[in-house]
Amino acid sequence: MEKKAGRVMAIDYGRKRVGIAVTDPLQIIATPLTTIATPTLFPFLKDYLQQESVVSFVMGMPKGLNGAPSKMSRIVEHIGVQLQKAFPAQSFYYQDERFTSKLAIQGLYQAGYSKKDRVHKSNVDKVSAAIILQSFLSRLDRKVSL
Repeated sequence: MEKKAGRVMAIDYGRKRVGIAVTDPLQIIATPLTTIATPTLFPFLKDYLQQESVVSFVMGMPKGLNGAPSKMSRIVEHIGVQLQKAFPAQSFYYQDERFTSKLAIQGLYQAGYSKKDRVHKSNVDKVSAAIILQSFLSRLDRKVSL
């Protein structure tokens, strides 16, 4: 991916909720943004893109422990195709999302969040999106340095 000026947005897609994370404009730090209801994904993105420059979308791809596609993989791929059609100016990538929920819960614990906040799914979803995004950025950095 060639770096263009603007944010990169990660999407942790779920049947009920979608976790959203973004980078800073220099694409250095991934930050949890919000969690939204799944049916509001496309209107949310349309509104957000009118306010902020987003150059790429990174969508978490669910996989089984063995790396094989999971039941949700087909749904995520379908949504990914719809995103690419709806927002053709942005580049689009998938990132393996295995273990992101567990890592998110651990991160919330280490950050001192209460048990109530750690089990609140909306917090876990947006932190998971940030982990997906940071993993994607790290993968890019490794490719650039090779």
